Amino acid sequence: MSGLVLKLGPKERVLVNGAVIENGDRRSRLSIMTPDANILRLRDAIHPEEATTPVRRVCYATQLVLSGDVTPEDARQQLLRNIEELSQVFIDHDSHTHLARATEALLGEQYYQCLKSLRALLPREDRLMAHSVQ
Repeated sequence: MSGLVLKLGPKERVLVNGAVIENGDRRSRLSIMTPDANILRLRDAIHPEEATTPVRRVCYATQLVLSGDVTPEDARQQLLRNIEELSQVFIDHDSHTHLARATEALLGEQYYQCLKSLRALLPREDRLMAHSVQ
């Protein structure tokens, strides 16, 4: 079993099962062996005031599960609906692949992997939003 590998920079913080852990002065690498541990890199976290677009809102809702602020049971159905809604907008093959991975991870209760797949859509969403403003 390989687990999740986190590569942390100096002083980087990560949330593990609700506890904030700060790395020391050097780069390090951690292997998380517990399969159901909730992990969130704080540098990747979306703050509530930044959850202003559809993908960012779904990412933020997924983060709430990882941080322990929302139970997986309470979030699952809404997250599935939100991912389905995103699939109506992101119609290209690559985006559908990310959304399928996010759904699969969500159903498997792998919320970190779900968030990772959803975050891959952020640059696309930014491009779409910039294009719609012009």
